[in-house]
Amino acid sequence: MTSVLPADPTSPAADVLQPGHFAYRHIGPRREDVAEMLEQLGYDSLDAFIDAVVPEEIRLRRPLALPPGRSEREVLQALRGLAGMNTVFRSYIGMGYAGCFTPQVVQRNVLENPGWYTAYTP
Repeated sequence: MTSVLPADPTSPAADVLQPGHFAYRHIGPRREDVAEMLEQLGYDSLDAFIDAVVPEEIRLRRPLALPPGRSEREVLQALRGLAGMNTVFRSYIGMGYAGCFTPQVVQRNVLENPGWYTAYTP
């Protein structure tokens, strides 16, 4: 079998197979997995597979206009800077609350009914 690495370093498949890149470390398949999948599908490379399955009308044949990548450390520093700009305010929710009697039927069927606060509501 020929190499699964794309001949063109700007191809969409190039970044997925580079061990130092984020996608490879976190979500990318191993080289052996890619080779086995391509063999099962009958393709020699990821580029050949992409050419076969992605319609030409939606292909972008130029590199994306993205700023240069940053290291994890740089991103964390930037996020800390943004978080440092947050202002903490006092919460006034519940101010003016006065104790009152809540009938059990209201408490159970309205306030404690999971149908009101869960994602699953039949």
